[in-house]
Amino acid sequence: MYDGGKIIVGLIACLAFFLSPFIYDAGTAAKAPKPVLTEKAKEAGECVNSTPYMKAWHMHLLDTWRHTVVRNDERYYSPRREARMARLDKNLFDQWRHFVSDGARRYVPKEDKVYYKSLQETCLDCHSNKSKFCDECHNYMGVTPYCWDCHIQPEEKK
Repeated sequence: MYDGGKIIVGLIACLAFFLSPFIYDAGTAAKAPKPVLTEKAKEAGECVNSTPYMKAWHMHLLDTWRHTVVRNDERYYSPRREARMARLDKNLFDQWRHFVSDGARRYVPKEDKVYYKSLQETCLDCHSNKSKFCDECHNYMGVTPYCWDCHIQPEEKK
């Protein structure tokens, strides 16, 4: 094997190239963002669902809203009604009370409020500070939502 040294150097170089992102980061993660709530959101004290649910599933909720409004003309959202229709995870909905119906575990919000299904009129009414609320987490997670392909970006109040 006349080229053994070159092969070994090549393998070491490839291994170093492959491992360089892991060595560069050295296991340190960026700090999770803390979105800033507007005064209106602080006064309201609640969202259409619990905070853990909204952190994990807000895009699913908005996507479901879009489909039900456009396809079924259902324009109002009741978290209590939705909870009855779907089985929910206990760890995610710790502030919801438990009840047993038909042998299935389900979790229901404590209050029965009804919300208008609208990103701009419901969500952005309280969370109007897009750069300090939405963009903080979206940039941290490296996602680019397509909300603004159809919706007008909110004007931020300083």
